[in-house]
Amino acid sequence: MHPCQPTVLDAIAAHTPGLVYQFSRLPDGSVEFPYLSDGCLALLGITASELQAAPHRFLELILQEDRASYQEAMDASAASLWSWNWEGRIWVEAWKDVKWINLRSTPHRLEDGTVQWEGIMSNITESKLEQLEVRASRARLAELTAHIEKVKEQERERIAREIHDDLGGNLTAIKMALAMLAARLPEGDSTLHQKAAYVDSLVDRTIDAVHRISLDLRPSVLDFGLPVALEWQVKEFATQAGIPCSFESNVKDLDLHPDQAAALFRIAQEALTNIAKHADAKTVTVRLQRARGILSLKITDDGQGIHATDRSKPDSFGLRGMAERANALGGTLTLSHAPGGGTVVAIKLRLPASAVDVKIANQGVAVTK
Repeated sequence: MHPCQPTVLDAIAAHTPGLVYQFSRLPDGSVEFPYLSDGCLALLGITASELQAAPHRFLELILQEDRASYQEAMDASAASLWSWNWEGRIWVEAWKDVKWINLRSTPHRLEDGTVQWEGIMSNITESKLEQLEVRASRARLAELTAHIEKVKEQERERIAREIHDDLGGNLTAIKMALAMLAARLPEGDSTLHQKAAYVDSLVDRTIDAVHRISLDLRPSVLDFGLPVALEWQVKEFATQAGIPCSFESNVKDLDLHPDQAAALFRIAQEALTNIAKHADAKTVTVRLQRARGILSLKITDDGQGIHATDRSKPDSFGLRGMAERANALGGTLTLSHAPGGGTVVAIKLRLPASAVDVKIANQGVAVTK
């Protein structure tokens, strides 16, 4: 054994917050603490002499659920002789309290095969609790966002159905009544016939507007399933944006919860909208596939597209909304460069086998342009 000179470690400890320590694992697997600074009592609740006399007590301080990661980190550092960096929880009996600690140390192997580390242990309880609170706040915010999106989708569906059923029905009745009145107009009164024709065309335009608004709020084609809805959206995009767009799928029938189908459909809509506005693309491909219990939706363009760094822009609400929708589904959304240029927006979602019934098309991959 050749521990570092205590005077050197004392000098380091005098200017370092926390516990400066020296830890050894002998060839027979036993451990010892050749050196512990005066910070031992304040951090661990036991004195340096107590821990040196019974070094196994340190492992006993670590909470049971954190011991495996501690041991794994030690083993990895000893095998590679790389830095040992671990954080976990300890129970301090003196204060009946749990602390988060972080240990950082550098290993080296002695002549007799002992692995020895010199490093620092510090109390990170406050920062760790703040970090956990931030994570919890983000999780609560994500839950709230998902709830808001769900409520929005439900409200869109309700308004769309009311517009289609009530307003659409009333307009159809008005058109029928107008046709009956027009049929009774005097043959020679061209002015009245022109006015009736104008009102009839106005009703037709209003019916078209009602139909368009209803589709924008919630496409009724979603009732026929996600593959059919995406195929319809691809055709609409190609017509409206003037950009050739194809749809490929190996999924013939997919039994998804309506909220999941709507969320994936909205992500595809937003991605296509971004392409139309910013990508300067010549062609677009939308691909829906299921393999090994994973549902994958990819929207690929050959333009300048969007990049991963665009997510951090202050006004990138569309991208953040897409990512939040994917996260709310328990899936992931990634942005990557497409081969040859352009961008790939990819959403992956693991589907429980018990909740999904998928039939693969008999004729291979279905393609719609």
